[in-house]
This record gives sequence, structure tokens and C-alpha cells, in this order.
Amino acid sequence: MKRTWMLPFFLILTMLLAGCAAKTERTGFLTPYPDFSPGPKGGADLRYLKPDADFSKYNKIMLDHVIFYPTKDSALQGLEADKLKELADDFHEAMIKELQDTYPLVAEPGPDVVRLRVAITDVEFAKPVLNTVSTVMPIGLALSIVKKGVTGEGTGVGSASMEMEALDSMTNSRVAAAIDKHAGDKLHAFTRTGSAKEAFRFWAKRVRMFLDEAHGK
Repeated sequence: MKRTWMLPFFLILTMLLAGCAAKTERTGFLTPYPDFSPGPKGGADLRYLKPDADFSKYNKIMLDHVIFYPTKDSALQGLEADKLKELADDFHEAMIKELQDTYPLVAEPGPDVVRLRVAITDVEFAKPVLNTVSTVMPIGLALSIVKKGVTGEGTGVGSASMEMEALDSMTNSRVAAAIDKHAGDKLHAFTRTGSAKEAFRFWAKRVRMFLDEAHGK
């Protein structure tokens, strides 16, 4: 019995010693890449803000249609067209729902319009069965907690990655950019794409929060 309960301890210790923080992969979508800085707590992994940009002047958003720019080993590779469309629609729905009431989405450039370009670079689909097991079984739960601490992700919960830039719509000059990987949680991992949809809502809320702060709200 003692040996049985020692096994999880050694597995956890091994993962802690071997693990490291997950790296945010660059795909080439934002080439040339700016000099990124670590994002704020609870925000994007990496962030760039043009030093002299006046973000308070942007009251409307011109949103390019989200594209898929997969990393080499991304689950997006070979994904069916209807599934890609579903993900794209979910992303746009999240952005519209979060922004439209205060920062209307428009189709034409203007002096008060910021243009957003977004690429979904990876999606790790949730594994609902595995996630349920890791929640119920003590060893599975322990390993899930360790993985969350080491990589920022929980076992089986899924994640999504993106690269985004904001451009002045009149000049097409870059005023901001971000790279982020957002891991899901067990609440949203009971469907295969639940964690990706959660990530879309998270990014939409972060855009809204940034604009609100720029406008002193």
C-alpha cells in the first residue's frame, strides 16, 4: 500500500523537475515581429504597444475576418472546412457580442477606427473523457494540478493560441500586437471545442478591457 501511494509522488516530482513553462510559438503571421514584452497579469503572454500611439481616439473597430495560420504540429492541420468555419464564426460572435454596444464594428477605415487582424494559430481540442477521469481519480487529479502549474494547462482541458495586431485604419501602421495561448478549464472542457470558445471570449473581453482603459472607463 505504501509503495502504491509513493508512485504518484515520484511522478509528480519527475514532472516538476523536467517541466518548464510553455513557450508561445511564433508562426510568421505578424512578420516582422515587434519587440514584445511580457503581457500584464491575466492578459496576453506577449504584448507590444506603440509608444506614441493614442488609443483613446479609436471608437470603432474594423475587424478582418479571422484566419487560420497553423503551427507545424497544430491540430488545425487537416481540419475539416466546416469545423474551421464553426471556429471562425464562434470567434466573430464573441468579438461582436463583447464590443458592438460601445465600439461598433464598421467596414470602412476612418480617423477613429482601429483595424484588428487575428490569426488562430493552434487549437488543442478538449478530451472530455480524459478530463472526467482526471477530475475523479486521485492520481489523475494530482497530475492535472502539476501540469497546470508547470505548463499553464490542465490535463485534457484543451487550449487555443492566437496572434493579433491592431493597425491604424488610415495608415495601416501597427499600433499594438499580442501573442497568447489560453488554456481552458474543466468547466468548459465537456465539449470538444468548449475550451477554444472560452479562449475566444477571453480575448474579446481583453480587447474590450484595453479600449475601456484607454478611454478612462
